[in-house]
Amino acid sequence: MGGNLALNIAENGFRIAVYNRTVEKTDSFFAKAGELADKLVPTKSLEDFVAAIAKPRAIILMVPAGDAVDAQIEALKPLLDADDLIIDAGNANYHDTNRRDAASQTSGPRFMGIGVSGGEEGARFGPSIMAGGPKSAWDQVGHILEAISAKHDDVPCAAHLGDAGAGHLVKTVHNGIEYADMQMIAEVYGVMRDGLAMSSEEIGKVFETWNGGILQSYLIEISYKVAGTADPETGKPMLDIILDKAGQKGTGRWTAIEALMLGTPASAIEAAVASRNMSARLDERKVGEAAFGAAPVALDKAAIATDMLEAALVAGKIVCYAQGFGLILEAAKQYGWSMPLPEIAKIWREGCIIRSAMLNDMADALAEDPSRNLMLAPFFADKLKETHGALRKVVAVGALNGLPVPALSAALSYFDIMRTQRSTANMLQGQRDFFGAHGFERTDKDGSGFHGPWAMNTV
Repeated sequence: MGGNLALNIAENGFRIAVYNRTVEKTDSFFAKAGELADKLVPTKSLEDFVAAIAKPRAIILMVPAGDAVDAQIEALKPLLDADDLIIDAGNANYHDTNRRDAASQTSGPRFMGIGVSGGEEGARFGPSIMAGGPKSAWDQVGHILEAISAKHDDVPCAAHLGDAGAGHLVKTVHNGIEYADMQMIAEVYGVMRDGLAMSSEEIGKVFETWNGGILQSYLIEISYKVAGTADPETGKPMLDIILDKAGQKGTGRWTAIEALMLGTPASAIEAAVASRNMSARLDERKVGEAAFGAAPVALDKAAIATDMLEAALVAGKIVCYAQGFGLILEAAKQYGWSMPLPEIAKIWREGCIIRSAMLNDMADALAEDPSRNLMLAPFFADKLKETHGALRKVVAVGALNGLPVPALSAALSYFDIMRTQRSTANMLQGQRDFFGAHGFERTDKDGSGFHGPWAMNTV
């Protein structure tokens, strides 16, 4: 990915020095650069690398998150000036970025964290770039980042979102939304495969049809391509060959953790992370099926239709994006970051994994009122009124027939809680006061710290 990003920078007219601690990799990269080679300066040591860059220097790190970033910063620091800039473009935990930013302010060099989405292809031809750090750093390199980013109607999908770890926080939430979106697609795939006994080819054609409507997105596009592909070795559908054991690199988990720490709901994302965790328990699931039997999943074809699944997916998608933007807004309040939500929606429109047609309407809705829950914006409220019934039906059919739909279920529960003025949390407060004298507020009086008549019984 680092090599592709370097080629992207070179192709956009910027001369760039490159370094890898394995000299052979640098040599191979340079040899394959073709006509872009004259924009590249291959180097064989950190000293040569730093010397090849004009002052004030800007250095992009593309190394694994965690200790490797700290080690590389420490190796570079003796060679750099206080006004030089180190840019971490990996999938960093934003708390680490906050820490590195704070350290850079006392001893230099300056530090900047950017989230880069789009995978290897995006890095080469135009990713979505979410930048955080000092505004002076963005002023220095922003024109380069905008030039190499994806474009939507000629508008760069790159923006400065706030200080310190703001960019990496947004990238983390982006990946959490990605987890939820992918999981919901997998769930409706499961209903079609197991409940409706549809072939992979038939399912692929359904996804392809959906990609021509409101669900148009990169993830739906690749889903129909994955479903329609045959294994070159066996001739069987590729999906029938792939082991149902999902991997993860941790960013979805970070999103769920941050939602819990910041006290903001992200239940669809949490369900998606948990589902990946459960998928990894393959042996345990085999024992479970042997103990309890396979769920009775064969559905009457009249019980559910693909257009209902489409509507359910629309509703679930709106909810998971609403939760994601709500989490970003809460982090912005916590850290005093600018976090322009409409700009975030705009820079996700191209280049990144969660790019979709809906993001145009999301950007418009967030511009109207960035503090409003996205699902309450008129456009999305109308869509949810049209589709939540289908989501409810799909979740009910799944529950009654043993078809697991955890992320869709979580989205439905969130929708129902957030449209219920009188919830059941009064019982929770009563219980908390009974066993711990925690107190509560009353509906008929102002103030807090009231207790029930059971207070004498607390222990």
